[in-house]
Amino acid sequence: MSDGAEAPCGLKAALQRRVEWRVVLERVLATIRRHQMLAPGMRVIAAVSGGPDSVCLLHVLRELGIELAGVAHFNHKLRGEASDGDERFVAELARQIGLPFHREEGGARHTADNLEQALRRARRGFFARLLRGGLAERVALGHTLDDQAETVLFRLLRGSGLAGLAGILPITADGIIRPLLDVRRSEVEEFLRERGIAWREDASNWDPAFARNRIRHALLPQLTREWNPRLTENLGQLADLAHDEERWWAAEVAGLVTERDGSVELEAAALAGVPRALGRRVARHAVRLARGRLEGIAFGHIERVLDLAARPEGEGRVALPGLKVERSFAWVRFAKSGGPVRVEPQSVKEPGVYRSPDGKSLIQIEVVEQPHGSGACDTLRVDCGSAPLELRGWKPGDRYRPVGRDRDYKIRDLFQQARVPSWKRAFWPILTGNGKILWARGWGIAAESVEGSGATPLRKLRIRETSKGE
Repeated sequence: MSDGAEAPCGLKAALQRRVEWRVVLERVLATIRRHQMLAPGMRVIAAVSGGPDSVCLLHVLRELGIELAGVAHFNHKLRGEASDGDERFVAELARQIGLPFHREEGGARHTADNLEQALRRARRGFFARLLRGGLAERVALGHTLDDQAETVLFRLLRGSGLAGLAGILPITADGIIRPLLDVRRSEVEEFLRERGIAWREDASNWDPAFARNRIRHALLPQLTREWNPRLTENLGQLADLAHDEERWWAAEVAGLVTERDGSVELEAAALAGVPRALGRRVARHAVRLARGRLEGIAFGHIERVLDLAARPEGEGRVALPGLKVERSFAWVRFAKSGGPVRVEPQSVKEPGVYRSPDGKSLIQIEVVEQPHGSGACDTLRVDCGSAPLELRGWKPGDRYRPVGRDRDYKIRDLFQQARVPSWKRAFWPILTGNGKILWARGWGIAAESVEGSGATPLRKLRIRETSKGE
């Protein structure tokens, strides 16, 4: 063919397709680099359902020279023989490529959960087990730009906030990556056709009972047709913007909230005193730390938490799905829902070191010959013939007269004076003997147990409370 001659249409089309193949590979590589999905030497397991997206993912990773450690397939057993056929297809694909095949199966067991969510959790549990087993450092999933657009639109219709509009995350903390997230589904299928690579069709992808299918096959095409021909790309860009915003905010907020012993405590004034936008993010982060996830937490839930923090001092509670948020004095606490925790008393055989009922400190009790003054220690006298001492938490009705006070006080009243939040009270360390309170954190020993009370014979005990790190 001379320099000035035009290439035949068939050849031009083939050359164009070859360019598109390269674009797909280059785009996937750019996505991997932009989101830092893989460090040198990391091994990847490709999750393959048998559909076009995951089959394409496997071949693209191979062509890019990614170190593949295996192929994973979860058989949900939803479509009978068709589901088993998918598994056989993927197993054979792994065999042809020479990769280990990992599989699990499970029926569609779900109660109040949405079926799609139940299936997703089953798969994610399988992937997590593969990673924990040390078979790879990453599991790659085949979500495409179209999946991203459908997810963002679905969440937008449900009233999602900015975090939800981030859509499908390119990389997650538990090792899931999605290298095809900037590739269109049509490009995936063209990539496979031109290489003669087979895939399986899943009939359930057309079932209108699934909300995602109604968005995929009806709503999104209609909006693209009638409103914006680049709607899929625009929704993908919105997800990118939201994701970058969320990453920045997450780094800013992380230092403001600390989880301790499965709960989070925040000063109400600090939460209510910041701009509402920041308050929402702090509250959401506290919920995530205490609950483990944000699924099911809506805009209204967070608004009620902020309203609770903005109230004048007092008691209050907000019930969130799987979480309770309590206000007591100047503090707001986020903790998983559940019944009251029973604090078992400990028999004290001095001398010794005992764990405080709240688990946050150690209480050292030693026998002494001479008092050593007050300072960080309290010295008390107990009857040598008395029953064993007991270290326990506070109980309603507890009362005693601390040294320096002129009468008995209910410990509940002392809590009020000291502004001790309600959730700390059941774990407040109290030492008793013969049914009487001898010592309590914060208010010291009982007046009747001080030197010179006249009881004989006596033991002198020194009590010192320290943090567990000392």
